[in-house]
Amino acid sequence: MTAQSGDPDEGLFDLPAGARKETAKEKAATAKGRRPAARRPADRLPIARVIVDTPLPHLDRPFDYRVPADMDEKAVPGCRVKVRFNGRQLAGLLVERVESSEFAGRLAYLETVVSPEPVLSPEILDLARAVADRYAGTLSDVLRLAIPPRHARVEKEAAPDAKTSDTDDGGEDPPSDTAPPPETAEGEGPAVQGTVEAAVLGIDPGPWDAYPEGPAFVRALSEGRPARAVWNALPGTDWTDAIAVAARAALAADRGTVIVLPDGRDVASVDAALVRHLGEGRHAALTADLGPAERYRRWLSVLRGGVRVVVGTRAAVFAPVRDLGLVVLWDDGDDVHVEPHAPYPHARTVLAMRAHKAGAGALIGGHTRTTDAQLLVESGWARPLLADRATLRRWAPVIRPAGDDRELARDEAARSARMPSLALRSAREATRSGPVLFQVPRRGYLNSLACAGCREPARCDACHGPLALRGSHAMPSCGWCGRVAGQWAVPDRPALVVATPGAEPAVEGDGYAAAVLLDGWALLNRADLRASEETLRRWLNAAALVRPGGTVVVSADASSPVVQALVRWDPGGFAERELADRRGLGFPPAVSMASITGGAEHVRELLDQIALPEEAELLGPVPIDPERSDQGGQPTERALLRVPRGSIGALARALKAAAVARSARRDEHLAQVRVDPLRVI
Repeated sequence: MTAQSGDPDEGLFDLPAGARKETAKEKAATAKGRRPAARRPADRLPIARVIVDTPLPHLDRPFDYRVPADMDEKAVPGCRVKVRFNGRQLAGLLVERVESSEFAGRLAYLETVVSPEPVLSPEILDLARAVADRYAGTLSDVLRLAIPPRHARVEKEAAPDAKTSDTDDGGEDPPSDTAPPPETAEGEGPAVQGTVEAAVLGIDPGPWDAYPEGPAFVRALSEGRPARAVWNALPGTDWTDAIAVAARAALAADRGTVIVLPDGRDVASVDAALVRHLGEGRHAALTADLGPAERYRRWLSVLRGGVRVVVGTRAAVFAPVRDLGLVVLWDDGDDVHVEPHAPYPHARTVLAMRAHKAGAGALIGGHTRTTDAQLLVESGWARPLLADRATLRRWAPVIRPAGDDRELARDEAARSARMPSLALRSAREATRSGPVLFQVPRRGYLNSLACAGCREPARCDACHGPLALRGSHAMPSCGWCGRVAGQWAVPDRPALVVATPGAEPAVEGDGYAAAVLLDGWALLNRADLRASEETLRRWLNAAALVRPGGTVVVSADASSPVVQALVRWDPGGFAERELADRRGLGFPPAVSMASITGGAEHVRELLDQIALPEEAELLGPVPIDPERSDQGGQPTERALLRVPRGSIGALARALKAAAVARSARRDEHLAQVRVDPLRVI
């Protein structure tokens, strides 16, 4: 259902049919004794439906505008436009052109077509609408995540038949030393596709040979079937090649792939693997550190069909890959897969929705298995993909708890010691053959990066600026030009490496000779529903960096179920038991939850306005931080709403309806609503 264009907050809905407010330009022209030139609507499909860029929930719908005749050719579905809205000129996306409008009054014209480039495809529009509905958000918020800002000069440089846009807003010259990625010429597609197909249908599953169901999975993708798997990857770095082989199989069926990874370091590794298996110019890597111009250049190459495989971080879930045949998500338990901006979608949910809508395959992999991934297996949506025990024993390191009975008999202080004697002995022995990793789950500080030998500061190869680490998931990057220093790694020689979880550097060669996982209690005792699951994920990711036959010492009680799962390298069994426990307790993901956070008064007001489903259960509200207050000085509270998983749609609609009502009243202190919040304890 559409609505009329104009100024809904200034009473346009109450104007009589055929009436329209006079614009400022018209008033100025009248005051000078002349009337503005009459505009003529386009002869064909004269009505444009526009998604206006506004976050207000009560305006989350298309608005109708007339298309002037002089913009007829450029006003194509999916293009960027500007419109007069609420007395201001706002950006928008033209989603459709039709013959007539349901609004009986006089419609305003489009102000301008910013660019005729159709940046919003029907598939991404449909996905964005579904994501907004799933997370009780607005379509404009999701589209802001899906479509990068425009760079006019980049937009013009790559398309051989590019049209001149009406305006040149925000464009910038591309870097002189950066050329656009090679694009497939017209008519070249079948030859490229045939080359890839010949390579796959050989069939060479590569790393997938180590998994009993691996070759069948690759074969299904190469035949265009929507094979979906939850993959427990073997230790080591072969997982990057396995992902590249899966993408190559999808290309054999003439279908594209979207690969989403936690950080730039993983993107660089998979990027290199894709070059090895697909060749140069067959994929695009999308990361935030590229800079706006280069990122938009690569995004356009995907939109225009120049490449069919995309690898990137969280934002790549919306990459406009044509004929999608496979979505891949690595390490789905990592917190960075949750979008920090409204409506806070999780990459796993978005990719699952996208695969379902496109009839595409899916590969959700990692060294561990989350309870969310286990739920996909138990529901039948995906099948488990893992190696047999004999293969696992050949690949995995030896796991030794510092708190088992035998070690306690030898060292009575091992249970409480920060550095048990077993860890010291293992590290001392391992340093004779290679580097040893110490994982410390508590933050320290890092002023700068320097060589451990000569203390020479680490500098960028491009501009010689200082290198720094900006987060636990980051690679070293330059503080001046922002370039990522992906070549920095630990050499395969005796060394001690101390890192927090997620920041462990790569090792040249076969991997670390040993790893010591310290302060297990600090991870296991966190006040978090996901504490056990997250602890196992961090431990397995660190242990996977250790060479086969190496030693991993974990400083934790050997009787803990998490430690036992690590010793047996059994993330699937742990996820199965954890999910069963959560079903009994009514915890996510066995159920769905939504949180409402904000000032006490506003949380309670919103709760009073929500028409909750009958099966919904209200928990709270309760104070969450005595020292924290909202903009109005009220103490912050949080309420939780719990429903069966099948009722999440009804709950999201109820939350959205309440938000719409408050937004229409111009309530400035809206409580924050999150569907499927990452943390509920």
